Order: sequence, then C-alpha cells, then structure tokens
Amino acid sequence: MAPPAQNESLPFTGPSHTLQFSGLLFDMDGTIIDSTEAIVKHWHAIGRQLGVDPEQILHDSHGRRSVDTLKMYDEKLATWENVLEMEGRIPREYGDSAVEIPGSRALLESLEAARAPWMIVTSGTRPLLTGWLDVMKLAVPPVVVVAEDVAEGKPHPQCYQLGAERLGLGSPAETASKQILVLEDAPAGVKAGKAAGFKVVGLATTHDVKRLQDAGADWIVRDLRSVTLEGWDKGSGLVTVKICDTLAA
Repeated sequence: MAPPAQNESLPFTGPSHTLQFSGLLFDMDGTIIDSTEAIVKHWHAIGRQLGVDPEQILHDSHGRRSVDTLKMYDEKLATWENVLEMEGRIPREYGDSAVEIPGSRALLESLEAARAPWMIVTSGTRPLLTGWLDVMKLAVPPVVVVAEDVAEGKPHPQCYQLGAERLGLGSPAETASKQILVLEDAPAGVKAGKAAGFKVVGLATTHDVKRLQDAGADWIVRDLRSVTLEGWDKGSGLVTVKICDTLAA
C-alpha cells in the first residue's frame, strides 16, 4: 500500500543525525513489512462473519491487538485461543499479499550480522509474527514481544518496557538513563515508545505525518532506507545509527 497521499509532497530534506543507542526496538507491520492488503482481506472476512461493516472493523483494528478489536464486537471471540489460530492463518492464506518496507531487510540483516541488540515489539501474536518472518525470509531477532505477552496493548508503554527488559537493557527505572530507539509507523506505537521514555523514529508509511508529530515522534522519515547501522561497540554496549532524510521542520 502506498503511503498516504498527503505525505508524498512533504520535504524529507532535514539534516542527518548520527546517534548512539543501547538497543533498537522495531514495530512489525508498517515498519518492517507492509501486510496491508493481507490484513484488509482478513478483517473484511471477519467483518462479514460478524455482520459488521468491514471498513469499520478494519479502521478499529489498526495498531490494536486483535483480541482488543474483537472485544469491541463480540467478547466470545476475544479469546487468545481464537486469536492465535486466526492470526496464524494470515501469512499462510495471504502471504503473497505482503511486501517489505523499503530498507527493512538491509537494516535488519546488518544488525543481525553485527550481533547488535535489536528486537521486534508487535501488536500481532507470535504465530502471526513468526509466520511473516518465515514467509518473507527476514532476519529473526533474538527476542520478541508479542500481543499475548502484555496485559495492555499500544499506546500503553508496557510492550516497549518489556522489550527493553528482554533485550537486557534493564527495568523501566534502569532504562530511564539510557538512549533506546523505537521504530514505528502507527501513532499508538509512537505514543507507547514515548511513554516508555524512549526516542522514536516515525515512519510515514501508513499514516499522515501530522498524526505522527502529534504522537510525539522525535524524527519522521519516509521508510527504513533513512536508517542505517554505522557501528556496534560491544564494549560500550552502544549501537551507532545514522538517521537521514528526515522531515524538515
């Protein structure tokens, strides 16, 4: 799916920044891959099943965990057993409908090759995440946080706080003194990253940049071609990242 039309003519000509972080935490859909077409097909089918306007349930689902979306329409379906089975089918049934976000494969492969600290924090379930990583043949992170790992979904910061902890960066109190980078496309995810106390790169891949700005993104870029690994110093525990072609102020 193309980025919102209102983002196309914006000046992504801002200055480059070379910064150091203790770790990188990536959202999945809209950040690493674009499974919009697959998700549209999936939620349209669910909407028809529930007798709900497919466009409304699709709108309500974006950035939310499926279990939270289903609670809005039919609490009987909002069980982890049902959601895990339902989301596990998506990559199998609609795998040919997903594409990479430009720059994502190169960035993840460079992080993995360097053994730099990175992970995925997603509102999707484990079967959905592992299904997409397998179908798309993308680098597999050492640890992940998925929907069923947290009691509260984005924009609550719990998912990113847990992500930092699983990456070995410490508890929320300990990470307060560290620079940690979140990469997100959704306003709810940006808010979650900021609420956790982290820096956030907002990707203008799925939402109007005004919404990313209002959510508090520190930098806004077109896609992951603007984020590159410059180095990883195991001794200091710092990852050096270059962020270029940012949205000009």
